[in-house]
Amino acid sequence: MSTLIDTLAQQEEELVFDSFDLEQAWLLGTRITQAARAAGHAVGIDIRRPGFTLFRAALPGITADQDVWLARKAAVALRMEKSGARVEAEWREMGIDPFTGGWLGEDYAVTGGSFPIRVRGVGVVAAVSVSGLASSEDHDLIVAGIRAHLEEAAR
Repeated sequence: MSTLIDTLAQQEEELVFDSFDLEQAWLLGTRITQAARAAGHAVGIDIRRPGFTLFRAALPGITADQDVWLARKAAVALRMEKSGARVEAEWREMGIDPFTGGWLGEDYAVTGGSFPIRVRGVGVVAAVSVSGLASSEDHDLIVAGIRAHLEEAAR
């Protein structure tokens, strides 16, 4: 396994919630939105469960394409229960083209920018996604937001 994959897997192991509800979604989404605004990023932020949007923000400069990318990125994190960045890195290392063979269609974007919300003792309950930057920057914005959120909750 590559160092990148190890790092991404470690993030998923570390960034686990004790619980996650609408209040937690609001707090996490607001935190990521504030960080993106402070940095001047034109991004969309989305937290969703299958069939239900828990949080959504669109910052100035976002395009309609980001709305589509948010949904496609979240679809990967929810289906694979891993970050899109990790799925992309693992499949690249294994030489897998996710769109060959027809099992992943245009509803999926295998790229960084979505992270599974995992609750201790429960599993993946939602995905948080960002779109508008380079996929690695989208991923990093999410990870920083989750890390800060969990650190504050632990105090």
